[in-house]
Amino acid sequence: MLEPERYELFKGPAYHFTPDRRDFFKILGGGIVVLFLLNDQADAQESGRRGGGNGIPKEAEAWMHIGENGTVKFFTGKVEVGQNSRTALTQAVAEELRAPVQSIEMVMGDTDLVPFDMGTFGSRTTPTMAPQLRRAAIAAREWLLDLAAEQWRADRTTLKIENGRVLDGSDKAATFGELTKGKNLVREVGAGPVSKPRGESVAKVNGQDMVTGRHRYTSDLTRPGMLHGRILRPSAFDGKLISIDATGIGKFPGVQVIRDGNFVGIVGPDTNTLHRALATIQAEWKTTPQTGSKDLFTNLRPAPAAAVDATYTIAYIAHTPLEPRAAVAEWSEGRLTVWTGTQRPFGVREELAQAFQISESQIRVMVPDTGSGYGGKHTGECAIEAARLAKAAGKPVKLVWTREEEFTWAYFRPAGVIDIRSTVNKDGILTNWEFHNYNSGGSGINTPYEVAHKQVQFHEVKSPLRQGSYRGLAATANHFARESHMDDMARAAEIDPLEFRYRNLKDPRMHGVLEAAAKQFGWGASKPKPNHGFGIACGFEKGGYVASCAEVSVDQAAKRIKLERLVTAFECGAIVNPEHLKNQVEGAVVQGIGGALFEAIEFEDGKILNGKLSRYRVPRFSDLPKLDTVLVDRKDIDSAGAGETPIVALAPSIGNAVYNAVGIRLRSLPMTL
Repeated sequence: MLEPERYELFKGPAYHFTPDRRDFFKILGGGIVVLFLLNDQADAQESGRRGGGNGIPKEAEAWMHIGENGTVKFFTGKVEVGQNSRTALTQAVAEELRAPVQSIEMVMGDTDLVPFDMGTFGSRTTPTMAPQLRRAAIAAREWLLDLAAEQWRADRTTLKIENGRVLDGSDKAATFGELTKGKNLVREVGAGPVSKPRGESVAKVNGQDMVTGRHRYTSDLTRPGMLHGRILRPSAFDGKLISIDATGIGKFPGVQVIRDGNFVGIVGPDTNTLHRALATIQAEWKTTPQTGSKDLFTNLRPAPAAAVDATYTIAYIAHTPLEPRAAVAEWSEGRLTVWTGTQRPFGVREELAQAFQISESQIRVMVPDTGSGYGGKHTGECAIEAARLAKAAGKPVKLVWTREEEFTWAYFRPAGVIDIRSTVNKDGILTNWEFHNYNSGGSGINTPYEVAHKQVQFHEVKSPLRQGSYRGLAATANHFARESHMDDMARAAEIDPLEFRYRNLKDPRMHGVLEAAAKQFGWGASKPKPNHGFGIACGFEKGGYVASCAEVSVDQAAKRIKLERLVTAFECGAIVNPEHLKNQVEGAVVQGIGGALFEAIEFEDGKILNGKLSRYRVPRFSDLPKLDTVLVDRKDIDSAGAGETPIVALAPSIGNAVYNAVGIRLRSLPMTL
């Protein structure tokens, strides 16, 4: 089930190219050609699997392979974009297979090799893929024991697997490869329970390759005869190309211009030449007047439906990934191969099929471990652009977006307006709660607090900018508004903000993270120094619970808010890898500082005004506070994902601390004085 604010997934591909008739007849032969939305039976079956339910393969060989040389490979459509899913999934199968982590290779995000997967988003890798791979490993483990018992004519109950070898009670031992040589695995993956994770801090798989530079990202890849590409972008959003004059390209040897409708690109031997060549193209665009960031919130919600207690506003922000979009595309005998950094390899394959009107069976998408995503790499426009350039050039083409392109032509975290109206009785108990979110989304919108009368609603409206998934989706916006408002009600009722939350909560897991964070922070043990403030906030999303306690300093004359100290308590069921879970939590916190205090996209008349890092403020080392992370391990609860939830309580804890320091309630993200 896709959350409504994953706007980018409900739209078609960025381009639809008119196929060359000669190409069609080369592939299909002569005669009458009738094109359908689904080009062949394989596409129809794939589409059916996307629709739900029964698409997970039951055969163990779909998920794993043990080579005769003892190599063990597991296959998954999930991808690694910095969240360390490769290590977590490898740990899961190593534990069930009783094998060293180093002996297992995780094949990820290759559409020719792995089972279909909707994508890596929604914190679903740990709760859904890890159990599936554990079940495949269990099937393999049981099969290996059967093989050993058969070959050794031994009592199966006396056999065991340790450290990647099958052992009997005496001195017999065999590696996996020795047992499986000449055999084919035919066994179904069961649907039974799996082991809880051991909770060990295993080192990052391939970590040495990352820190030494040995790992090849998409932007590092090369192919024989490869060219580089650049795209001519419109002068404003939704610009339509009227005419171009590319005569200046002639003075750049080896540079070729490619045009297909509104699409214009160039290919050539190197990026420096292309940069200079692109600047010589004279283009005329038809554009229409568009709104700007100054009028954003009145356009999203012209007027409140009824009187409200408070209104909160959320700015658009950019993903700003470490690695901008990149793709290498290569055509060979009617088949397309693309290497690209994406969170949805099968989704990109589908977009490519639609753009070029070919079967998905003719397309292979491979995802090298990628330099961050944060929900911003779900779509395949860069892959489509590279493929169109490669098709025209007749050679492989690498296309790497510039930082300015990434800022402008990707999609943004949705902006929003949130109205709240509420009441509380003399005992500090919530009695009414009305919450309206305009545009930013419904994730995390439901209050965890007990209240007799409540109305919670998400209103979808037209956005002036392209928008879509971002780490935590709208949960960050909804928690900011709700937890800020909870503090205001606590102060109105003259009750400590922590105690006020306790009075209105019945969920023991939420109570648990609040208690853990408050204890570590020393909540109530002392008062803040002058111009310092303490704030607390909590939240729940995607199976995880978080509470944050913040200390800030405020310099009103300099209009500066400084996060001095932060305690984050996080609970997502049974912990898989404590060290990497801590990294996930702290990574979310660092990213959240930007959206809380600095980040906002400025735009006017279809143009981004601050589309470069020199004008768009992201967190710096000097912005980081002392981070204190408390991991609450619940071995009695199935593991949930941790990539998104830790971000949601940061902004409101800062806002509440600012109010505690100087008595000013900041109701807009980013919070500025």
